[in-house]
Order: sequence, then C-alpha cells, then structure tokens
Amino acid sequence: MTRIIAGKARGARLDVPHAGTRPTSDRVRESLFGALESADAIAGARVLDLYAGSGALGLETLSRGAASADLVEHGREAASVVRRNVATVAKAGANGATVHQSTVRSFLLRASGPYDLVFSDPPYDLEDDAMTADLIALAPCLAPDALVIIERARRSTPPDLQAAGLELIREKAYGDTALWWAEPALASETPQPEAESQSR
Repeated sequence: MTRIIAGKARGARLDVPHAGTRPTSDRVRESLFGALESADAIAGARVLDLYAGSGALGLETLSRGAASADLVEHGREAASVVRRNVATVAKAGANGATVHQSTVRSFLLRASGPYDLVFSDPPYDLEDDAMTADLIALAPCLAPDALVIIERARRSTPPDLQAAGLELIREKAYGDTALWWAEPALASETPQPEAESQSR
C-alpha cells in the first residue's frame, strides 16, 4: 500500500500489484516531487508514466495539478490495479488519467504526445538494449522543453541518453535507487534557414 503525498488526492491509498513491479519508495517520491514542483514542472503538464506499476508517479502529478496523465502498463494484473487507483484519485478530484495496457514500445510507436513530463521506471531486469530502444521510441513524443525522469537500480548501467537525443541535467542516488533527469538535446548547431536573398 502506498499513498498520494500531496495535492487534491493527498492521503489517498493506492493499491500495489502483488508481483512483477517495483514501487518507487516514499522517500524517493517525496524528494522527486519536491524537486519537480521547485522546477515548476507539474502544473498543467501532459504526463506520461511508462512501466506504470501502481500508477503512483503519474497519479501524484494529477493530484498536484497536471493536465493529463497516460499510464502505460503491460501486465494484466498491474493494469487492473492502476485502473482502481485512477478511480480512487478521481473521487478526490484528480482527473485526467488514461490507462493503456500495452508494452511501452507498442504504445510509443502509436502515441502522438507531445509530453511535457515523462517517468520511465522499468523493471530492474529489463535489458539495457530494450531500455535504449524504448527511449529512442519516446523521443518523437516529447515536447521541446520536456523533462524525462528515469529510475533504475544504482548498480544498473546508466541509460544511453545520447542514443535517444537526450541530455543529462541531473543525477541522484537514494540507496539502491538512482534517478536520471534528462531533456531533449537541442543542438545549438542546428542549421538556420538562409536569409532570403534581397535581389529580385
């Protein structure tokens, strides 16, 4: 059992799937969301919660004023738990969640976005190549100033952000958990349109 930390649905109890997911600890969530609010990254944001598990991350953003949240979870039992949790926070006025029972890759290949805030919290046993492929598929769905938060075990290989056109802006470890903050790498050398010729 976990709870919504703050906002409209503060204190709402969320169910957690029995197996196959790894809920983000309360300590990590409190630190993460404090930093996100300080960065003004939540209010009005279009949020994407990949490998949603219980949906706690996406639903916390709705409680705190996000405009919408797409929650993507492949496991049947976990997706059912997410739907129950969506109903719980909706009763408290935190609306705007949509649950997608799908693999992350399949969802991203048909998603349009753009998303302002993305949580990627894959299972610890997800292979590095699979995670990189998911990040590459995510890239076209991001708003230009999007923020991507990736959570993995501290001992895991760091995500290959460059392959997905992302740039690391912050990294923090909490015990065995590590968070990487990234944003789209806007290449300063992007060619600019040539000035229109003045000759007629």
